[in-house]
Amino acid sequence: MYEPIRTKSVVHRLGAHRVEQPHSSRGEALDIQLAGHLSALLAVTDELGLDEPAAAIAAQVERLRGAQPVAAPRGPASGAAALHRRAHDLAARALLVAASRADTTVAILSAERMDAHAAALKSLESRDLAGAL
Repeated sequence: MYEPIRTKSVVHRLGAHRVEQPHSSRGEALDIQLAGHLSALLAVTDELGLDEPAAAIAAQVERLRGAQPVAAPRGPASGAAALHRRAHDLAARALLVAASRADTTVAILSAERMDAHAAALKSLESRDLAGAL
């Protein structure tokens, strides 16, 4: 009624000839993720015109990537409050990844940037409130 299968199926044949894919370690993956968050933070920091913090962030990106990051073009600082909120969020993400990697240098830098952007936001909000009165 039926003919028995004489050869192995495609699924069975593929399993025997595995192609090795390059895999990165968890540490390497965290390095890549951290460098990405710091690069985004660097772009916002450049846009805000904060040269000293930008240099410190760029040094850490260079250490993680092995290459100096490209500077973002500086435009008009419109929407400073939105930029400070974005920078605060990016610094928080970098802090989380730095804590996962046990990178105290980046963790301290990220926490300092979070504090600085929170203070800037508070200053902008109080100035706007005083202007409204």
